[in-house]
Amino acid sequence: MHPDLSYLLHDLIGTARDNAFSIVKTFGLFLLLAFLVAAKLLKWEMERRERLGQLPAERVLRVPGQTVTKADYISNAIIGFLLGYKIPYAIGNFSAWQQDPSGVLLSMEGSLLGGILGAALFFGYYYNIGRKQGALPDPQPVDVYPSDRVGPITMVAAFGGLLGAKLFAVIEYWDRFLENPLQELFSGGGLAIYGGLIGGGIAVYLHLRKHRIPVVPIMDAVAPALIVAYGVGRIGCQLSGDGDWGSAIAAIPDWWFLPDWLYGYDYPHNVLNRGVPIPGCTVDYCSRLPELHYPTPVYETLMAFAIGGILWAVRKPLTVWPGMLFCIYLFLNGVERFFIEYVRLNDKYDVLGLHLTQAQIIAIGFMVAGLLGAWLVRWRGRAVI
Repeated sequence: MHPDLSYLLHDLIGTARDNAFSIVKTFGLFLLLAFLVAAKLLKWEMERRERLGQLPAERVLRVPGQTVTKADYISNAIIGFLLGYKIPYAIGNFSAWQQDPSGVLLSMEGSLLGGILGAALFFGYYYNIGRKQGALPDPQPVDVYPSDRVGPITMVAAFGGLLGAKLFAVIEYWDRFLENPLQELFSGGGLAIYGGLIGGGIAVYLHLRKHRIPVVPIMDAVAPALIVAYGVGRIGCQLSGDGDWGSAIAAIPDWWFLPDWLYGYDYPHNVLNRGVPIPGCTVDYCSRLPELHYPTPVYETLMAFAIGGILWAVRKPLTVWPGMLFCIYLFLNGVERFFIEYVRLNDKYDVLGLHLTQAQIIAIGFMVAGLLGAWLVRWRGRAVI
């Protein structure tokens, strides 16, 4: 396993583990890559739909040179203070930062002097920009296309997704939350993927409505990006060993002809340090699971990429049915997650005599919504939202 970048580099080029690169956690790195991949795919598809006339431009008044406002001064001074407050403290407590980056960065400890200097530097930088603006010309109308807003859309989705993922995780593990609310809220773990999708979806919907961007074409455009990004994120889960492994297995069957780790894996050096000690290990992450488990992140990555390929292949023919591509995404996403839950480790709930996980309950909702949505799109011959 590669709980952080130092372990990955150790296997690739032989550098020492638990060095300075250990502050870059593998799961976080692949989460960032997932957002970058989603943003790129979304931009390509949005530009295509703009050429087809599905996503018109928004005419706005832009004043050349008017780039700094009071809100910029305040927000950047706050950012400067936070960076100056935390970075010197994190460097001074590097060992703790290596072990628990989120714990160090989210703690109340820091350097007050560094915070003041950081705020002054950021404020001064923007003050200098504002001072050079000089006389402002008359406002000019400018066409802003939805693809020009991919950056803000991605950031809004990330923020809403993290809030939604944490909220659904708190609901699912309510007893654990009651035992230590602050630790559960500010820990880097405990993120529910469907909560992230729902939270991110709501945040993006509000952003689109604010800028009068048609919602349904964006839903279609984002469908392939969402599922491919999900697959990229699951690579991080597998490499880091973040606890998303499946249920335990007794042994690998004799008929299995692929590499053994694709059927069962014990996740040595997992980021949670969960399991039994590895004999002779002297690095920071020295545990492996006592039994083999299904490597479900690998299965989900493969299924996500397969679904993404299907959606990307049919996106052009389905352009004439706005909303259909997103409905197919909902259905296939629900199917994938519903069945993978049978070999994953999650709490189950009694629903009408059936024992289902939270993810399976939501997956059923996704499948039903996808089928109903597709029927409505086909019946009405136009977008349903």
